[in-house]
Amino acid sequence: MRTRATHPIATTDAEINRAIARAEHRQLRRAIAATYDSAEDAIAIRFTDGVRMSVPRKLVQGLQHATPEQLARMEFEGPGTGLVWPGLQIAHYIPDLVAGVFGTRQWLAEIGRRGGVRRTKAKAAASRANGAKGGRPKR
Repeated sequence: MRTRATHPIATTDAEINRAIARAEHRQLRRAIAATYDSAEDAIAIRFTDGVRMSVPRKLVQGLQHATPEQLARMEFEGPGTGLVWPGLQIAHYIPDLVAGVFGTRQWLAEIGRRGGVRRTKAKAAASRANGAKGGRPKR
């Protein structure tokens, strides 16, 4: 059984003003334009504060095999915080793209696993050299 709180939640004017200032600051850096740059094979995003960024298409989860026509059909979601490709059923959170997070944790982990099992002559030689020294040091 839930009971109702017996004390009121008090918010001061200063707390409200700080919250408003934080919200306004976030609005300053909002994505206002996004295009697919076929020459660079990248998604270009422009923000309200004049900053422009470009993310290589191949790094973004779900866009590796998309055609240029599919990539060009993107839309914003929310107040310039989401980038959606409706035809591909793919959406990405723009602040994550800015932070260098180009997909889900599982997807990024899989990329790491695949990179870790690459077989090259240099990697094999380094592994043999490491083994001759007694293997990887214990933690």
